[in-house]
Amino acid sequence: MKPFPYNPDLVHFAVTVVFSFLLGLEVKTYGQQIEEEESPHFIGSARTYTFLGILGFIFFRLDAHCLIYIAGLLGFTGVFMLYYYKKLQDQKTSILLYLLGLVVYSMGPLSVQYTLWMPALLFVLTVFILNARKAIHEISISINASELETLGKMILLSAVILPLLPNKNVIPMVPLSPFKIWLAVVVVSGISYGGYIAQKYFFGDRQYLLTGLVGGLYSSTAVTVVLSKKAKELGSAPLITAAIIAATAMMYFRLIILTALFNLLIAKTLLVPLGILGIACLALSLVYARNGKGRNSKLQMEDKNPLELGTALVFAVLFVSMIVLTQFITSHYGSWGLNALSFVVGFADIDPFVLSLLTGKYSVGFDQVATAIVIATGSNNILKGMYCMWFGGIRNGRYPAWWLFFFGGVTIGIAFIL
Repeated sequence: MKPFPYNPDLVHFAVTVVFSFLLGLEVKTYGQQIEEEESPHFIGSARTYTFLGILGFIFFRLDAHCLIYIAGLLGFTGVFMLYYYKKLQDQKTSILLYLLGLVVYSMGPLSVQYTLWMPALLFVLTVFILNARKAIHEISISINASELETLGKMILLSAVILPLLPNKNVIPMVPLSPFKIWLAVVVVSGISYGGYIAQKYFFGDRQYLLTGLVGGLYSSTAVTVVLSKKAKELGSAPLITAAIIAATAMMYFRLIILTALFNLLIAKTLLVPLGILGIACLALSLVYARNGKGRNSKLQMEDKNPLELGTALVFAVLFVSMIVLTQFITSHYGSWGLNALSFVVGFADIDPFVLSLLTGKYSVGFDQVATAIVIATGSNNILKGMYCMWFGGIRNGRYPAWWLFFFGGVTIGIAFIL
């Protein structure tokens, strides 16, 4: 018995029919839920879209020059024009169904020209976008137009200008090329931007604990300041303490990710100690959250986009300055000088310092670099504990402050046994 011969056209046709039918079902369901509520006119069913996909496949295969395929597209467009004319009479201007029809009509050529992943991806994206109608509408209302402009500028600098920067050392006393300097800025800004977007547009009005978890990816220090001010209003609330400690937990995890992106060897050294500290902070925050009672009102976080050019440029200047300073300290004072510097730097923004350690070339080993990162992390916790007492008051901010002092001391202690 001869084996069944493999026919690529048959496979492509089957893929076209299946995805066209499924998209037809999705479009019909969407139309029943949305379109028919707004307009009595509706075009097509699951069978209609299935036949539309079949026609797209047939027309594409009949003519190598795609003239028949284009003629079929024009015919479909003409039919939709009649439907659209009816919609305009009802003051409805959406062309979504026409665009969905084009997606189905192009399913045949896609299945022929590409492997299965392309039509499958197109189907999944179409379903997700249709069902995200409400969420997309809410985001489009709440989003700040200036932030899109800022994102566009950053993409320009990252995707267009970054590849053009020289990848060789051109700055005296800086053992990094302009390309690597700006790449480091882009990576840190990208991580902070992810936390910023999640905090502002998705979790901004959620409970305090979630605010601490998400905001900690953006800036645990900023979250600590905002929550400490809230503690001054509400009193010594366990929920506030839980959120502040949760933000510190995310700082540990964020440092692990950041380290892994630039130096896997140091990341392996830091994974266990920082991971254990992060898990301990997270467990403690859950205990406080479980025992906490009180209101969960919306927090107004600092509306400062980490992708703003001014912010990115300041970070770049701090980054280069830290490289030069660290180079000088390690050359003249060795590991003990680096440890002292890391403790002092912890009372400011530690990201530029950490990046300078991960990307620079110094006269100290990887173990000393890992120790310096952990020391800076510990002293940064002490700084946040001081912020709790300052902005929340001694009475209301003492509990999170004590825990931050404790974890700061433990972190610094661990640094000397790495």
